[in-house]
Amino acid sequence: MRTRTVVAALCAAILLAGVANAAEKKLTASLKKGTPDIKQAGALAFAPEGILLVGDSLGAAVFAIDTGDRPAKSAEGALKVEGINEKIGGKLGAEAKQIRINDLAVNPLSGNAYLSVTLGQGKDALPVLVRVNRSGEIEPIELKEVGFAKAALPNAPDPDQKDRRGNLLRVDSITSLAYADGKVYVAGLSNEEFSSKLRAIPFPFAEADKGASIEIFHGAHGQIETNSPVRTFVTYKIKDETNLLAAYTCTPLVKVPVSELKPGEKVKGTTIAELGNMNRPLDMIVYEKGGKDYILMANSARGIMKVTTENIDKIEGITKPIGGGRTAGLKYERILGYGDDGKVVSAPPDLSKEKNEEIMKTVKTPLKGVMQLAKLDAGHGLILVDSGKGVLNLETIALP
Repeated sequence: MRTRTVVAALCAAILLAGVANAAEKKLTASLKKGTPDIKQAGALAFAPEGILLVGDSLGAAVFAIDTGDRPAKSAEGALKVEGINEKIGGKLGAEAKQIRINDLAVNPLSGNAYLSVTLGQGKDALPVLVRVNRSGEIEPIELKEVGFAKAALPNAPDPDQKDRRGNLLRVDSITSLAYADGKVYVAGLSNEEFSSKLRAIPFPFAEADKGASIEIFHGAHGQIETNSPVRTFVTYKIKDETNLLAAYTCTPLVKVPVSELKPGEKVKGTTIAELGNMNRPLDMIVYEKGGKDYILMANSARGIMKVTTENIDKIEGITKPIGGGRTAGLKYERILGYGDDGKVVSAPPDLSKEKNEEIMKTVKTPLKGVMQLAKLDAGHGLILVDSGKGVLNLETIALP
């Protein structure tokens, strides 16, 4: 009797393991073998099962690619590669000046970093995806006969359509990506009158819809805007409701409940912070420290910004002009770098030039030239840094 019981238990365990394994492979099973026709590798994000999401602005499509990067345990330790653009060029037989790194993402299953790259310029430019493991080994990803799926955007700007400044709008058809709760969220521009769009595409991919038009109040500009693209965003739950926290140039931070992102709807986002004018958000992540959540943003003019999420559920939306470079809404501090003791050195946004110079004297390792930002693990971030003279480095930082 005991033998039968043990055998029955083993059979049940094997059956359950098979069911669990099948459930884990549900998304990758939906991908079909082939060669994705990516025209430009841009915005990156990860879906479950090590599936890499790639935004192709020129091709006006989002691709899901099976990386096969599913180890039993995620890698640990710092990741650092000096001159990564030079080393990628070496792998591809090109000079560093021919390499443009477009985005950075970390596979949460493996801890490996992924970079989207453009090789060359103009019509002859080629899209490349690169994997970097914790030891710094660089591996171009083969895109022939891989499992993939594609969702084409139905209303992207025409390839030759320009804004009033003469900039091609097609390059902003996809500006940022994220996966949450069975959907891929896509920010960018459309060819419609209210061109700023947020889309929620079910995954495994169904046909992409026309998206929801997004209207925001831009405090620094003192006006309502419908054509400014979201530059970067993260998903974040507020009272158990998933929201997109979206950053725009100059820099309003806006929250949009994903439940409102219905095809053809005109959605009014709530501006929860004005972070100061004359700058551009580059990348952002959300992390937890000391029992509190923070947003970490890489910015073109203010370096690294640490924004508190405290009272994000109660804060009133900004609806009046915020002039003179002033800030409003959620509070933030500038992360200047790290001191001799390894501790974070920070400063408020409105610090005088003299005080700022005084604080900078205590910084041993400054945080300058950060172009891309990703979460490496619970306590660390991964940054792509322009060190000057055309040399780009991949570095690990402690989350402040």
